[in-house]
Amino acid sequence: MSKIEMKTPLVEMDGDEMTRIIWQIIKDELICPYLDLKTEYYDLGLTHRDETGDQVTIDSAEATKRLGVAVKCATITPNAQRVEEYHLHQMWKSPNGTIRSMLDGTIFRAPIVVKGIEPVVKCWKRPITIARHGYGDVYKNVEYRVPGAGKAELVFTDTEGHEERRLIHDFDQPGVIQGMHNVDSSIEGFAHSCFEYALSTHQDLWFASKDTISKIYDHRFKDIFADMYENEYRERFEAAGITYFYTLIDDAVARIMKSEGGFIWACKNYDGDVMSDMLSSAFGSLAMMTSVLVSPHGQYEYEAAHGTVQRHYYKYLRGEETSTNSVATIFAWTGALAKRGELDGTPELVDFAKRLEHATVKTIEDGRMTGDLARITTLENPTKLNTRDFILAIRDELEAGV
Repeated sequence: MSKIEMKTPLVEMDGDEMTRIIWQIIKDELICPYLDLKTEYYDLGLTHRDETGDQVTIDSAEATKRLGVAVKCATITPNAQRVEEYHLHQMWKSPNGTIRSMLDGTIFRAPIVVKGIEPVVKCWKRPITIARHGYGDVYKNVEYRVPGAGKAELVFTDTEGHEERRLIHDFDQPGVIQGMHNVDSSIEGFAHSCFEYALSTHQDLWFASKDTISKIYDHRFKDIFADMYENEYRERFEAAGITYFYTLIDDAVARIMKSEGGFIWACKNYDGDVMSDMLSSAFGSLAMMTSVLVSPHGQYEYEAAHGTVQRHYYKYLRGEETSTNSVATIFAWTGALAKRGELDGTPELVDFAKRLEHATVKTIEDGRMTGDLARITTLENPTKLNTRDFILAIRDELEAGV
């Protein structure tokens, strides 16, 4: 068949390790044979980030602001071991954190549910979507290694030079300090995104923080959500027959473990990072969760919710066979393509993205899957495929459905 035309390019952010290998196979086998793919390419591989002083990450975020839709491969956030391994100039910050801060977005993550991959929490009947605030907190922190005895203070100096001081701790020995921040406009954007997403998907919305302990920081989140709901969303939620619910983060965890699912769980940045991995694993696999960063200004960045699959990459380098699950990376591409088609008014592009998603799910439900799924499926006699053959099986299913 003739290739589908794209009106506007996507921002393409390449990544690291095994996901970089998968990225290229997906393009070669599932995208480029069917689309006249147009992308503005940015190499966010760790080596290139280091070569550019991380400027390429900033450039990719600016491109997303300009073009509106991006698709991102998983990337390494270096620790001390990675600095040595890659001979880096410094321990660069998370590219995801940089991009999320620049777009001021909310990350919505939902499990990809397929027949034969059952949640380990037996009462979960429907997907639970995590809405993660994408700005501030630990991901924009300032840290200090306290060398010895001394006094640490939190100091705020206003524009007229007036200072406010709060004692953090009187140290009598070495320790550590961490400073975090957030801004009202970002919290408000987070709240708006969550309320609007709940209305668009017709799902209840939960929000959880720890305002009983963090009486100013976390309480500010709680107050902004509460005020916005009362002033702007209560009537719309009631008309839609959905609810907004606030509770403490530990209570939310306890309730969710006994729920049936089918709602959105809004979390602050760190809580959402941790809980999205818990949910994705509990629903089947870390590689079976979609992730989209939604900016309040109408920009979208799609990615897999997992990391670079380092262990499989080292096997790949040794020439050993891998069976790496590419589903979330495929769905990052389909999500971006569908949104590009929606914004550009090209329904054939949206249709292609949906057909590719359907082919991916059907391949698994027919018993052809990667090793991580073969170990947990309830289907009888599944066929375990290696990394490339799984993608080729999806291509066969896609072509059979044309």
